Order: sequence, then C-alpha cells, then structure tokens
Amino acid sequence: MKVLLINGSSRKEGCTHAALCEVERALQEEGVETEQFFIGNEALPDCIACRKCKETGSCIFHDVVNEFVEKAKEADGFIFASPVYFAHPSGRLLTFMDRAFYSCGTAFQYKPAAAVLSARRAGTTASFDVINKYFTICSMPVVSSTYWNHVYGAQPEEVAEDKEGLMTMYNLGKNMAWMLKCIGLGKRHGLHPPENQKILTNFVR
Repeated sequence: MKVLLINGSSRKEGCTHAALCEVERALQEEGVETEQFFIGNEALPDCIACRKCKETGSCIFHDVVNEFVEKAKEADGFIFASPVYFAHPSGRLLTFMDRAFYSCGTAFQYKPAAAVLSARRAGTTASFDVINKYFTICSMPVVSSTYWNHVYGAQPEEVAEDKEGLMTMYNLGKNMAWMLKCIGLGKRHGLHPPENQKILTNFVR
C-alpha cells in the first residue's frame, strides 16, 4: 500500500509540509509506504479545455502534472495539502488538480483521499470544502479525522505548537491506513468497486 502526500504550497518545507509530516508518521507506523510530492513553485498553465487528453491519455502540457499522474496510477491513497490564501486553497494546487483529475480521473477512482490545510488564522473550512469536491466527483472515499483537517501557524515552528492540529493530522494518517487495509481485505475476498454509470446531460433551455 502506498499513499501520495501532495504539497500544494510554494514553500517546500513550510507549514503545509509540517502538517504532512505528521500524517506521514502515522501512516508509516501502520506499515503504509508514503511519498511526499511537491508540486513546485513554478507557474503552471491552467486547463484549456482542449480535450486532447481524451485522445492521448495525458495533458498536452508536459510538466509536473503528467509526472504526478503516472505516480497516481500506482498509488492507493492520497492526501492533498495546501496553505490557505484568502479563504481558498492555493491557485497552483487547484490548477494542478484540475488538470490531473480531468486528464486521468481513472487514476483516482475508488482510492481514499483527504484534504489538509494550513493557515495563520482562518479560511480552512472553506478551503477544505473546495478540495473535497474533487474527491466526491471521482468516486473517492473521503477519509476523516477527529476534527477538520487543518493546522494553525504562520511558520513551521508555530505549527509545532498546535498540538490539537497535529493530533488531527496523526489521527488522519491512522484512519487512512485503516481504510486502506479494509479495502485491501475486501479485494482479497472478491469485493471490487462498482461499475458506475456515466450519463451527461446539458441543460440549454
């Protein structure tokens, strides 16, 4: 079992990284392999709705998104993490997720996922809602913790003082590991994901 932990901050080892490290610690204690994936701080082009990915299976912009999607195909679970900007996840992370989920949604289907946020003070629950919508549109089980998945602090050393936030991260990792083990057990006993219908209706009245 392997979980990808995606760092959507422009700072590789900032507050978002501190939160992910605590989730990662709990996962590794449960024997789950982990990999932190930093999406970088270079500009990313938005999805341009060219639909070429439907023909080629990958985004026409050959950058970190396609690199991530190849890893996602082999992963069993995901943690998407972001700092909060104006009560919203980072624009960089949303561009990254738009393109990854649109170009290869099958890489994520039926795999557990969770959102993690870091903030100086507020805006985490609104940001939490935005990221979770990617999961629910892609048939992904959403992993919960014992509070909303966020930590507080303007610097990593301040995050280290947010004991409840770090506890929430740790419990999230434990819950993710438990869900992955349940899914693995089900598969070993012949229980596989359903084949969902796909019907698109456009209302143009």
